[in-house]
Amino acid sequence: MQKKPLARAVLMTFAAAALIGIGYFSGTHRSAESSPPTALASSDSSNNDNGKTDPKTGRKVLYWHDPMVPQQHFDKPGKSPFMNMPLEPVYADEGSANGIKIDPGLQQNLGIRYAKVRRTEIAEGFDAVGTTQFDESKADVVQSRVTGYIERLYTRAPMQNVKRGEPIASLFVPDWLAPQEEYLALKRSGMDSAMLAASRARMRALSIPSGVIASLDRTGKAQTHITLSAPETGVLTELNVRDGAMVSPGQTLAKISGLSRLWLVVEIPEAMVLQVRPGMSVDAVFSADPEQHFSGHIREILPGISTSSRTLQARLEIDNADLKLTPGMLMRARIGAAKKIQRLMVPSEAVITTGKRSLVIVRNPDGRLQPVAVTIGNETGDDTEIRSGLTEGQQVVASGQFLIDSEASLKSVLPKLEGHPSAGASTPTAAPQTYDTTGKVEQVTATDITFSHQPVAALGWGAMTMTFGKPSPTAFPDVKPGQTVHFFFVQSDDGYQLSKIEPTGGAQ
Repeated sequence: MQKKPLARAVLMTFAAAALIGIGYFSGTHRSAESSPPTALASSDSSNNDNGKTDPKTGRKVLYWHDPMVPQQHFDKPGKSPFMNMPLEPVYADEGSANGIKIDPGLQQNLGIRYAKVRRTEIAEGFDAVGTTQFDESKADVVQSRVTGYIERLYTRAPMQNVKRGEPIASLFVPDWLAPQEEYLALKRSGMDSAMLAASRARMRALSIPSGVIASLDRTGKAQTHITLSAPETGVLTELNVRDGAMVSPGQTLAKISGLSRLWLVVEIPEAMVLQVRPGMSVDAVFSADPEQHFSGHIREILPGISTSSRTLQARLEIDNADLKLTPGMLMRARIGAAKKIQRLMVPSEAVITTGKRSLVIVRNPDGRLQPVAVTIGNETGDDTEIRSGLTEGQQVVASGQFLIDSEASLKSVLPKLEGHPSAGASTPTAAPQTYDTTGKVEQVTATDITFSHQPVAALGWGAMTMTFGKPSPTAFPDVKPGQTVHFFFVQSDDGYQLSKIEPTGGAQ
């Protein structure tokens, strides 16, 4: 009876030991399979001599990386620690001095589009802003030729619309009474025609209108009032009198400006002054109705450049017979030459402007993508003029080029555009330029050091916090966070690399 419990206990102990062994083996095997890949100590793949061969393609693999974090390299495949996606291999034959080759599937994922460099006829010109104004050359004035008084004013305020022949003001002229009564007396006394002609000449000399003199002959009644009317249809831009005011000969009572023709005064940027000349065509649109175009030619260029806006004014006449425009409207004007010229054009979105230069990504006949420095001209609509760097028929990347530019920088393509010869050239490579500045050490890692440094005038940098690569993990062992140092660096294919650090009192 005692042997059965003892045997049962031995069997249970053995079974527990077996289960523990199986669990340990399974856990060890699973952890070995799911262990994440190890990041390379240095991001410089050219120093990695442990290149492996991809069994699927037979191509040599330099390293694996996450395309979303391309600066981090790994020594074996696996899942990305940054994104829920597998790491992708970077092959040794992908990068070359003649560009980079990107997998077609990745190109599709990046949304890369291509466009051809084309030669297009364009009207040489530029865009400017203009303002509509009254045509001062068509303005009319209402003046008094006699001394009198405003008996009635028919218009009360400036900027009123008036029509041709519409009364503006009624004048009482007391000086007209005596010569008219004298004429009537001579006529009643039977004076000869010579005396009557002399009297009529005297009235005309006193600015009595011919119509008033004719009415005097017909009715025999003297007139001391005259109504001044609008000579043209337009806007009363000036009104200089009020009811009961005294007026003198030559005084301007009102000014009327027409609306059937307007001036468009265009502001020409100072940089374009030498390109502007009278006779150039102008096509203007109003922002409220861009479908309506108003065209004309520059009539004259006004002398003098505005000191506040640094612009030169050019003036032209535009037809406004339908009265759609009014003075003071802001209009966009395209100023162009009469003859069209041929220019190389690419989509504006294909141009990468860095401040110091402009680049486009060109697709070579072998499918490789290579950045090319170009000289750009004026923009016309959605296109940009290419003055040098490309030829007609070449294919350029019209979208996704910023992602390609980042990948190309990692593979040492873009730095070669600074004027250095390519890796395959036989000409000797010039020593890289060394820059230096002073800064405070913020962080030290095995691969780089972060500084809060002062401006670097040679590179056009201001004061900033920036990370610089170390030549090796063991370089600069005495540099600690918090130190203020004077350091030297050069530009390499992988960014900016430290070459020397001098703390207070010596070099390292």
